[in-house]
Amino acid sequence: MSLADPIHAVQTLPVFPAEAFRVESGVAEGDAISFADELVMDDIYHLGTGAARKRLTIALGEAERTFTVASGSEVGHAGNLLHLDSCLTFMAGDGSTYEALVLVEVEADTAAGVYLLPLATLKEKLDYRLVGVDRKTASTRFAEVACVSFTRGTHITMASGEQRPIERLKIGDRVLTRDDGPQEIRWVGQNTLRAVGAFAPVVITRGTLHNEHDLVVSPDHRIFVYQRRDRLGAGRAEVLVKARHLVNGTTVYQQDGGFVDYFQLLFDDHQIIYAEGIAAESLLVDPRTRGALPADVRDGMGAGDASHAHRPHLDFEVRDELLAGPDAVEVLRRASSSGT
Repeated sequence: MSLADPIHAVQTLPVFPAEAFRVESGVAEGDAISFADELVMDDIYHLGTGAARKRLTIALGEAERTFTVASGSEVGHAGNLLHLDSCLTFMAGDGSTYEALVLVEVEADTAAGVYLLPLATLKEKLDYRLVGVDRKTASTRFAEVACVSFTRGTHITMASGEQRPIERLKIGDRVLTRDDGPQEIRWVGQNTLRAVGAFAPVVITRGTLHNEHDLVVSPDHRIFVYQRRDRLGAGRAEVLVKARHLVNGTTVYQQDGGFVDYFQLLFDDHQIIYAEGIAAESLLVDPRTRGALPADVRDGMGAGDASHAHRPHLDFEVRDELLAGPDAVEVLRRASSSGT
């Protein structure tokens, strides 16, 4: 992938291949998880011993529920269509419920692969009883996972300079943006997700990127950094990096456990705003995320496909390999500090 490639149009999902999650007891005993039409309610599933998630890399298309397998994916074949089939609900022995999304890979009008995207951590040797199959909510749940989000209590810089908690923001409030000055909020979203595994929020602790307080965001939330010196080797001063790529286990870590209240901020255009003093992106509406928007908001966006137009700053996202060093966040901190 070159620096010019639209990195933002490709996303990676941590999935289990279907054969890793099989019916342990029930009508379809021995069968792997499949698409909605082939599932039997009350069947009990087990996660296979030693099962590991694989990286399913997808390229975004125009349809809300259909994508393609991108090159570099650990599973599937590049170019094949991927269809978001359904949202499943399982119940564990202690009464806890777990949701998972089913994606189906299609080749020549035939299912070539089925993948399970759990929205919570599944464990080996536990019973998971299938208690719900829902096609209608799949797009919404998929979109909620894809939305870049801030957590409750995050201070956002307003046009006036006020630092206001995100839960107090409302439509019409004016927020300071990096590229376009004061901009009005179009919509404020809120949802609660399990803060576990790959979906646990990332904590950037106070001072790590010159922030006054801890900044807690969703894992794929992109942070904007201006390098006074290109220590990252990106070939430019301005870079966008995903929060999950900055995790080092100390100054940046994933806060695993319980639930998290997420908030999304939508503007007429995709923006870089300021949260706890750190420049970070607002919600980008694309084929993955637009399903999270209420119908009236989608209808009022003006664009035929209800998606944001491309913005120049989206080209600042850096390749994963440039962030593969032992402490990428420390490199960026030094690169963005005066006197370096």
